[in-house]
Amino acid sequence: MADLIGPEDITALILAGGRGTRMGGVDKGLQSFNGLPLALHTLTRLQMGGFVGQTLINANRNLAAYESFGASVWPDVLADYAGPLAGFLTGLERCETRFLMTVPCDTPRLPLDLVPRLAQALTDQDADIAMVAAPEVDHEGTLSLRAQPVFCLLRVTLLESLVTFTHQGGRKIDAWTNQHKTVLVPFDLAGDDPQAFFNANTLAELRELEGRS
Repeated sequence: MADLIGPEDITALILAGGRGTRMGGVDKGLQSFNGLPLALHTLTRLQMGGFVGQTLINANRNLAAYESFGASVWPDVLADYAGPLAGFLTGLERCETRFLMTVPCDTPRLPLDLVPRLAQALTDQDADIAMVAAPEVDHEGTLSLRAQPVFCLLRVTLLESLVTFTHQGGRKIDAWTNQHKTVLVPFDLAGDDPQAFFNANTLAELRELEGRS
C-alpha cells in the first residue's frame, strides 16, 4: 500500500529564477499584481491551501527582496540561467522532506487544492511525479488539456537522476520527466478556474490577467 502524503512531507518551491526576457528583463516575480509582488501571491496561495510544510524560493536576482517574504531563497546551482530544471535541481538539493512541489512565480490564481490533488494522484498511481494538465486554447482556438510541466510534485529520490540529466546538458523538463513514471492530473472539473494556470509572460499579459481578477 502506498504511503499517505501529509503537509509535513512536502516542500513547495517557487520558481522565480528566470531572466524575464519577454517582460523586458525585469524580475518577473517582483512585478506588481493587484498591489503585491507576483511571487508573494503565489506563496500566499500555497500557504492558504494548508498542504505544504515548508516553502523555498528559487531566485537569481534581488535575493533580499524575496527573503522578505519569509521563505528561504536559493539561486540556481547551475550557471547562466539554465531554465526551470535548474530550479528543480536547486529545490531537490535543498529539500528536507520526501516530496517537492514546484510552481512558477507568475500564476497568482493557482488552485488552493493544487497540492492535495497532485498528492492523491501520485499516491493512487504509485508514481514518481504528478504533473498538472490544464485547459489551454491552441493557435486554432481549440480548447484542450495540456501538460503544465512546471507544476510538478516530485519524489526527492529523483535528485540523482536529475543531476545526471542536467550534467549531460539536458534542459527540457518533459524530456526528463518522461524518464520516470508520471501521472497527469486534470484540472478541468466543474468549479475549477479555467484561468488558474494562466501565466503572464509579458507586462501586457500581466495587466490583462489583473483585469480579470
